[in-house]
Order: sequence, then C-alpha cells, then structure tokens
Amino acid sequence: MQCIVVTPEKSWLDEPADFVAVPLADGEIGIAPGHTPLIGRLGAGELRITHEGKTSRYYVESGFVEVVSDVVTLLTNRAVPAQDLKMEVLQVQLDAARERPARTPDEIEQRERAVALTRAQLRVARRVPSSHSPHS
Repeated sequence: MQCIVVTPEKSWLDEPADFVAVPLADGEIGIAPGHTPLIGRLGAGELRITHEGKTSRYYVESGFVEVVSDVVTLLTNRAVPAQDLKMEVLQVQLDAARERPARTPDEIEQRERAVALTRAQLRVARRVPSSHSPHS
C-alpha cells in the first residue's frame, strides 16, 4: 500500500505503508491493504503510518482523504511531522488564542477554531515518544 500526502505547496509525502490511521472530521479510520474505495473529510489530528513495524506520526489539518487501489491520498491544508511540534510553543499559542478578544460571531468562531486546532496539535505532540535533546 502507498500513502501520499499533498499540501497546497507541494507533494509532501509518498511512502509505503502496511497500515494508515487517518483523522476524519467525525472520528478516525484505519486503512489496511485491500480497503474498499473511500472519500472522506479530514479533521485536524494525528496521521499514523505503520510500515515494517515502525510508526511515523504527523499532524494534518483538514482536507480530504481518498482510498483507491491500495493508495491512500490525503489532500490537506497543513502537514507537520509530529516530532516538529513543540509543546512549549503550542502552549503559548493556545494561551494567546484563548485570550484573543472576540466580540462578533465571526471573531468568536475564529477564536474557537484557533483554540481547537492548537489543542489538536498538542494532542499529537503529547503522543510523540520523548527523546533526548540533540544538544545533550
């Protein structure tokens, strides 16, 4: 099986997979070889790709997933390797999003979306196995 991730900027990832777990707008789906054809709306969350016993983790943010003939294609607004998400930075972003003034319904919606997306990134970052600092 092959997993392809495309963002507006570039074809971001193209790698073999034995199993792919994809965050949908209404939950999560696991995809194994031979999966029936599918088109779904992506949510914000963790994309897990398992190949030969090793799992790679990524944060993806909305878009679509398509499964056809053992090819899983994600078209997403944003994709980030999970290890690149920094807990300290995300916590500052979450605090800033929560404190953002919002008086109109549009501003309230924007604030709530910023909070939800940052929380999704924090959930993915928390699942990354802790490793030693590269500088130690």
